[in-house]
Amino acid sequence: MKNCFRTGYALVIGLIVGVMLSVSVGVYAGREDGAKSALPVEDLQRFSDVYTRIKRNYVTDVDDKELLDNAIQGMLSGLDPHSAYLDEQQFEDIQVGTSGEFGGLGIEVGMEDGFVKVIAPIDDTPASRAGIEAGDLIIRLDGDSVKGMTLSDAVNQMRGERGTDITLTILREGEDSPREITITRDVIQVQSVRSEMLEDGYGYVRISNFQTRTARDLVRAIEEMREEGELKGLVLDLRNNPGGILNGSVGVSDAFLEDGLIVYTEGRLEESQFRYRASPGDVLQGAPMVVLVNRGSASASEIVAGALQDHRRAIVMGQNTFGKGSVQTILPLGQRTGIKLTTARYFTPEGRSIQDHGIEPDIRLENLQVSRRSPEQNGMEGARLRQELRDGEAPDAREDENGETLAERDYGLSEALNLLKGLSFYNRN
Repeated sequence: MKNCFRTGYALVIGLIVGVMLSVSVGVYAGREDGAKSALPVEDLQRFSDVYTRIKRNYVTDVDDKELLDNAIQGMLSGLDPHSAYLDEQQFEDIQVGTSGEFGGLGIEVGMEDGFVKVIAPIDDTPASRAGIEAGDLIIRLDGDSVKGMTLSDAVNQMRGERGTDITLTILREGEDSPREITITRDVIQVQSVRSEMLEDGYGYVRISNFQTRTARDLVRAIEEMREEGELKGLVLDLRNNPGGILNGSVGVSDAFLEDGLIVYTEGRLEESQFRYRASPGDVLQGAPMVVLVNRGSASASEIVAGALQDHRRAIVMGQNTFGKGSVQTILPLGQRTGIKLTTARYFTPEGRSIQDHGIEPDIRLENLQVSRRSPEQNGMEGARLRQELRDGEAPDAREDENGETLAERDYGLSEALNLLKGLSFYNRN
């Protein structure tokens, strides 16, 4: 019996080492620069030793496939937070993420210090309605620690049937103790572009994420606003936009730029190096723009903000963005599994790396909440001012049907509108 085990085990180890050696030799033979690449024989021997000890000494018997899958996962997760092994279910799920409809909570996440970090909640999803914020660290899922989980494991646990609950334990910057938030899963249907007129002549477009149709929907929204009259300026809101399709961000940037570079990538392989340029035509015809960003603006939204900033086409306002400036390529392994591998990095037209640095706004805004003081607190002067606002003498502070001004609803948007008015007045004079 022991001899059978040794024979079978030797065959498995021989197969592992043989495959690794053949891959290494293939890579070496394919190099054109003639650089020498020593085969890591000692490291391969160390790998086989660990494999041997696990098979012989671990408390329970471990399947060979499970060990090899874990080894592949470890290789990829150790590179960066965005590279990962995709098993059959994950390989199928990742192809749903760009279609605009998928199941779960509605958050874009990454890994930081072993915990799951919220890049951004998606608009009008269970996560955003429950109060999840960009920058939150998820430390437990239904009481289970995420320490030791891969990002894929955590995402799989957060997914589930529509109508089922999951409790997230989060750490939030500025708070001393964790908080628990229970969220009911739902089918996530993402509306990429929303638009409205803030005031006569001043438009607002919100992009929640970038899909294949985002640029087309953006242009249609602006054209519809132009049908209502002259468009003096536009606020483009990219706050808590976690990214999405690269071509979507290129198309949105191109809509506002007449020419020049939008973004370029650099990687080791020739096929991972791209340069995207703008085509003639500005859908706003030169009208001023303000782009709103925050720390939940990531990836594709950072490409747009960086391109418009470098071309001096828009004023970027808000907070430093997330800093995800890397390109992930899905490489199939057979027909049902694959790997998600970082193959390049994004750079703005002026050569600034987005990765880890993000986009620094031209005008910094803190995440403030505006509230009113009572007439007694403000005295008669405060009461008189509020009456003037109700009478329409200060249109930028008009109340909505709930009795709130724009500044009370969204301080950042209110400041962007004020800036936009100033830019429009300056351009006219």
